[in-house]
Amino acid sequence: MRYLVTGVAGFIGSHIAEYLLPRADELVGIDTFTGNYSRVMKEQNLRKLRQAANFRLIETDLRFADLTDLLTGTDIVLHQAGIPGVRPSWGPGFVDYVEHNVLATQRLLEAARQVGVRRFVYASSSSVYGNAPSYPTSENTIPRPFSPYGVTKLAGEHLCGTYGRNWDVPTVALRYFTVYGPRQRPDMAFHRFIEAALGRTEIQLYGDGEQVRDFTHVDDVVRANLLATEVDLPPATVLNVAGGTRTTVNGVLALLTQIAEEPLQVTRTPEQAGDVSETWATCEQAERLLGWIPSVGLAEGLASQVEWHRQRMDSRPPVRRESARAGSVGAGRSAATTPESNG
Repeated sequence: MRYLVTGVAGFIGSHIAEYLLPRADELVGIDTFTGNYSRVMKEQNLRKLRQAANFRLIETDLRFADLTDLLTGTDIVLHQAGIPGVRPSWGPGFVDYVEHNVLATQRLLEAARQVGVRRFVYASSSSVYGNAPSYPTSENTIPRPFSPYGVTKLAGEHLCGTYGRNWDVPTVALRYFTVYGPRQRPDMAFHRFIEAALGRTEIQLYGDGEQVRDFTHVDDVVRANLLATEVDLPPATVLNVAGGTRTTVNGVLALLTQIAEEPLQVTRTPEQAGDVSETWATCEQAERLLGWIPSVGLAEGLASQVEWHRQRMDSRPPVRRESARAGSVGAGRSAATTPESNG
């Protein structure tokens, strides 16, 4: 079996690729190393993969590469690449979202059609739902994106459906709900919350903290992806992938205080455009079609991410004590954030 994972140096892509190593004759990872966060962190995500004899990294841009050549001989495509995040998708930055999330997806689907892949798994997002009229949302809920980012993820879904229904490209779109865990992107809420807690710096929280999210551990997302490559599914399938841990942001902060055993310095600021008030999914379809149910609870999952941050901070060069006392809230930048869906 030859697997191809796009966005392989990213948070979710690197986890998926590591789980695929034992079953892959050849595992090809593609990444263009966009500047949404540091290349150093992305290279760290690849450390285990680079040691494997059956792994090959191709650094290329899906918008311009000869994808038919890259996909020739590939059995399974897991398309995790894209520009994530709600707030940066407004304004001029929307062009990048369209190119990386829509155009690149269409080019990859066209190549998959040409070479005849056995399965094409697309990483979608709960952001396609926006502020839903009722909860929990099922796959039959009419999508109403509340941000330009959500619009591009829904466009990618529609492209998967179009290629699935017209050309029988065996596509499945997985709608991720607020993914967290080790290696989480530095712009996401849990990453910033934990860094601030352990570093004793300020958290600037958008909104009143009563936003509700259905948090999903990365290990559960990986399992959903692997099952989606193995189970016989009709083309154009769409499935929710959510952790079943529906919690307010204030509830997360209280839990983090217990796990990290550190007090939190929280400053609340106005909510931001594009941030929905609630996400909450039913995953009955994923259970019925994949045999998938989430297995990692929020307390367990958050503890695993806190431990990853502790190890990461322990490996950093020591900071001079004078610097740690500098400024009104301690060393480092403040963590201004709300939860975002991961794509």
